[in-house]
Amino acid sequence: MAAATMVFLPYWASGHFMSMIEAGKRMLDSGGGALSLTVLVMQAPTPDKAAEVQEHVRREAGSGLDIRFIHLPAVEPPTDCSSIEEYNFRYIELHAPRVVEAVAGLASPVAAIVFDLFCTPLLDVAADELVAVPRYVYFASTGAFLALMLRLPALRVRGRAVTLREAEEAVHVPGLPPVPPSYMPVCLASRNYQWFEYYGRRFLDAAGIIINSSVELESGVLTAVADGSCVPGRSAPAVHAIGPVVWFTGRGYEQRHECVQWLDAQPSASVVFLCFGSIGFLDKAQVAEVAAGLERSGSRFLWVLRGPPAAGSRYPTDADLDATLPAGFQARTQGRGLVWPSWAPQKEILAHGAVGGFVTHCGWNSVLESLWFGVPMVPWPLYGEQHLNAFELVADMDVGVPLKRMNGVKDDDYSFVEAGELEQAVRSLMGETDTGKRAREKAAAMKDACRKAVAEGGSSSAALQKLIREILPSGTVPSP
Repeated sequence: MAAATMVFLPYWASGHFMSMIEAGKRMLDSGGGALSLTVLVMQAPTPDKAAEVQEHVRREAGSGLDIRFIHLPAVEPPTDCSSIEEYNFRYIELHAPRVVEAVAGLASPVAAIVFDLFCTPLLDVAADELVAVPRYVYFASTGAFLALMLRLPALRVRGRAVTLREAEEAVHVPGLPPVPPSYMPVCLASRNYQWFEYYGRRFLDAAGIIINSSVELESGVLTAVADGSCVPGRSAPAVHAIGPVVWFTGRGYEQRHECVQWLDAQPSASVVFLCFGSIGFLDKAQVAEVAAGLERSGSRFLWVLRGPPAAGSRYPTDADLDATLPAGFQARTQGRGLVWPSWAPQKEILAHGAVGGFVTHCGWNSVLESLWFGVPMVPWPLYGEQHLNAFELVADMDVGVPLKRMNGVKDDDYSFVEAGELEQAVRSLMGETDTGKRAREKAAAMKDACRKAVAEGGSSSAALQKLIREILPSGTVPSP
């Protein structure tokens, strides 16, 4: 009889797709050969995303691990959606019959189906009589965002559903200090609230939630989720904190990238690194403020600066530095600064001993990479749940220096960052201020904690082994 398989249904965005695949590889390893992994791949709705997913599949299919990729038949996309969140929800929901057919046709017995958090519209296919198996949610974001999503229905009852970012009082997220409303996720705008509220409700129907975090990183919020503080009166699913899940693809490592070669010539922990993720970019006015702030800070810097997306795409283009940067900036900062206009190997840069700080958009994968290498941060959130991440990094984890004030309701708007704000934050992070020292000390401690968590005997390793024992068919449980 063929080994039992875990069926994964990932969302197509790279931060979700690759995080989930890497988590699956760790589960395979913990299963001791008793499990295989089957990944159902939806056709991404844009050519850029489809090509990106195909590259991930090509690379992972050649990894030598027991992973099989099945491409689901395409569906006709919806055409009358009012937001990208509604589009994604309805587009994913249309795949239900394709998923049932694919799972029912597998030769291996199915031990469990794991759904990305955005694929919970398909949660009921695992209850179909043809494929009835345990259902799990993979949550690629923070425990804080999970706690908030679980709480969304209660906030709607209290009349706060469409005004979280405009409220006149702090929002209570169990396990965190009171959160100023402007640090609520921008993805929870009124037109999207119903979709995220739906996800939060459906999480409660899963057998468990697998999260890319650890008790060392987020003890308070993970405890709050586990003990039912987020949804009073209902039992929370088991939370399996198996993170940090950080993956290394090898891209950029065959030869030392030019950015890394430049870092080789810089003193230890002297460089502040600025990078804003795969879809983050700054307009020309904001670029001028960043340039002025960096120049006045006196700090060494490595700045990954991307240009605006081409028409019809969300992805930044390579920047034209002569046209984008202020006149004379590169000449005035030559020797202590490098502006790089295209993709750069973020993990390899964060791993370099010359990097002492990270100005980041606060995507959770970037945050985990920074903590993995012990690099403190200046949070500059742009989209998604990143504002809540920024608050957690500074107010709860203490591994960041704030770019904006965090003690008010309306005074921490990130829509435009002035040069003086960036200058002050960089000076604080990289200098001898109490705030900067504390952030560096806490980041160094988090580096050790992250690595211990996933090592044998660590909290995340133990959570992973417990999860696998739960999933494996009876009689195939590997020795702990």
